[in-house]
Amino acid sequence: MLDLGTRVAAPFCAALLAEMGAEVHKVEQPGTGDFMREIGPFVDTPGGDYSLFWSVEGRDRTSVALDLRRPEGQDTLRRLAAGCDVVVENFRPGTLERWNIGPESLAEHLVVVRISAFGQDGPYSQRPGLDRLGIGYGGLLALTGDPDRPPVRPGVTVSDYLTGTFASQAAVAALYRRDNRRSGTGTGAVIDACLYGSILRILEWTIAGHDRLGIVRGREGNRLGTSAPLDNYLCADGRYVCLVAGSDANFARLCAAMGRPDLMTDERFSTLAERAAHSDLINGIVADWTVGLTASEVEESAIEHDVPVATAYSAADIAADPHMAARGDLVEVDDPVAGVVLQQGPAVRLVGEPRHGPAPAPLLGEHTVEVLSGVAGLAGDEIEKLLESGVAVQHPG
Repeated sequence: MLDLGTRVAAPFCAALLAEMGAEVHKVEQPGTGDFMREIGPFVDTPGGDYSLFWSVEGRDRTSVALDLRRPEGQDTLRRLAAGCDVVVENFRPGTLERWNIGPESLAEHLVVVRISAFGQDGPYSQRPGLDRLGIGYGGLLALTGDPDRPPVRPGVTVSDYLTGTFASQAAVAALYRRDNRRSGTGTGAVIDACLYGSILRILEWTIAGHDRLGIVRGREGNRLGTSAPLDNYLCADGRYVCLVAGSDANFARLCAAMGRPDLMTDERFSTLAERAAHSDLINGIVADWTVGLTASEVEESAIEHDVPVATAYSAADIAADPHMAARGDLVEVDDPVAGVVLQQGPAVRLVGEPRHGPAPAPLLGEHTVEVLSGVAGLAGDEIEKLLESGVAVQHPG
């Protein structure tokens, strides 16, 4: 497949497909490459500052430096795409058409994944947009944070990653439909995925509640208006633990873990509805318990009594966690610039099949000649002409 994307959403779609076995070739602008190469944090190397963001999100693909703004590059892209099954891009709608490489100009067997902020059509389609606009327009930003404080963005680029995830699923479905031995047509598809749309899809009952009940859902902080006790509780060591004990069964277990069986007979906490109505009181009681213990002690007691619990992990906690080590959730990637870098591995795995670590993020144009020859089928003199004109660039390493 071809990854024509930049930043996060489209490249992440390609990354997920690569982790499931796809061969991904990334097409980048000569001289600059994917903007992710310029996003920090950076590690100091003999060649200068190097992006760890790129080291993680650029992996599992080759790099072809090809200028798509020039007719020769566009013609080469069409030939390159013909040797692939999927093309993923996240340019502003209409850009590929202006470059004569829109879906209608490519081979009909291709599945073309188009990711944008607001979709390929509609009155907002030409607006510029990044992740923050996706969570804002999609409705998540208004729900995130404390009721008496301004909205707070999630800690990572949620709409980018979520849209990439939905898009990869759609690409697999389109390929299955194309190649199904009973009903396959051999014709590909065009997938329209937008940042706000992925957020909108996960809003739970928010839209239905407004439609039928007139509810305009707002920020609830770390609690839920319909469930208690539930919060992120401060512990004696300054760390936070999340305890989820809204159901009657989990509440009984939490009472046992706290050594407070008396709470079970308190009418104010006798049902989920009563606990929700007295949320401040019951959450305060739990908070008084956790603040006298370390996070590890709270976890130990909760686990002993089968109460759902999790410490708010930092990167240091993740790196030291024995469960993640046992499952191989973290992998060492031998980056060609930064050296060995510990990174998160694939989120899902195929049971019973060997697991392969991600290939490192490529140097800009590292595989230009190899891919133009092997995938696009260009002859040596054709490749040489592209290199001489600067339409294509091969990394000198």
